Amino acid sequence: MIVLKTTQDKLLAVLQSVSGIVERRHTLPVLANVLIRKQGGQLQLTTSDLEIQIRTTAELGGDEGSFTTTVGARKLIDILRTMPADQAVSLESNQSKVILKGGKSKFTLQTLPAEDFPLVQEAPTFGPEFSVPQKTLKGLLHQVAFAMAVHDIRYYLNGILFVAEGKSLSLVATDGHRLAFASATLETEVPKQEVILPRKTVVELQRLLSDANVPDDAQAPMIEMRFASNQAKFSFGGMEFVTKLVEGKFPDYNRVIPKNHKNTVTLGRAPLLASLQRTAILTSDKFKGVRLNIEPGVLRVAANNAEQEEAMDELDIDYGGDQIEIGFNVTYLIDALANMNQEMVTLELQDSNSSALLTLPDDAHFKYVVMPMRI
Repeated sequence: MIVLKTTQDKLLAVLQSVSGIVERRHTLPVLANVLIRKQGGQLQLTTSDLEIQIRTTAELGGDEGSFTTTVGARKLIDILRTMPADQAVSLESNQSKVILKGGKSKFTLQTLPAEDFPLVQEAPTFGPEFSVPQKTLKGLLHQVAFAMAVHDIRYYLNGILFVAEGKSLSLVATDGHRLAFASATLETEVPKQEVILPRKTVVELQRLLSDANVPDDAQAPMIEMRFASNQAKFSFGGMEFVTKLVEGKFPDYNRVIPKNHKNTVTLGRAPLLASLQRTAILTSDKFKGVRLNIEPGVLRVAANNAEQEEAMDELDIDYGGDQIEIGFNVTYLIDALANMNQEMVTLELQDSNSSALLTLPDDAHFKYVVMPMRI
């Protein structure tokens, strides 16, 4: 049976959309495979790592009929990548193998039985469905994902908190030293729901979501979301994405975000980022501290290292508040500024021992908190 017959670029795009979660080495060999299910003219491709399952449906030609198998996802992708984009390719079934043909090339690949493929058991009940444009969610993820913890023993920090309430969707990430908050408005009201999405899910969503601009008269591509107590389900662009959630209690982010800092300065994002990047060159790998000295009219950024080298940079600012000298891990400031695209940012400070708040002028939808460090 000819399972599919299409061009290299179409098949590769569909395979790549589901294969980001596939691990090369896994205790279950079948998880290195993609589950291929043919029903009539439709082809369904599913991958899983036991925590996340991604499924997409496409029409890729071939014979009508029913057929299921699993075949190595990475091998298929690696083979297809070596072929020209407009190359006609076909996949045929032959007993316990499949044959991939393209031009004068032919690859016979071993399969594993579809019944051995562990599908994720979907939660029996999900909360109400709500949707946002894919571009909006991708933007929110971009604004906070860099602040997620990596391999933290407090496992609930290794992900992003999603809070849907009323007409707003808020995303929060923190690693204990800094916190990023971003929110967007929903079209419909939803009851309060809070879930923590694991890091791998966040990375995969960032890769798969579309951020293409659409003409004013066209409908922006949407992503539909549903949350259960231990699972989240996303549907977008012909794909269905089911993921386990991180269990645990996320810190109360409202208590972490400072209110009423009395010293504020608004300055250009790009000049501040460039100044920090220059100064960071003379920090050491182990100690990424820089000193910020703010006084009326000027902001100084300074760093030194064990070799007794020093960096000093000055920016002219419009500021009339207290003189404050405060230390920060420069990476935390650079991460935040590099993940924004606005021209101006506002820095709010209380004193040299209190956390700093980075916001965008006239935009309450983004907040970034960074703890000071002793220098």
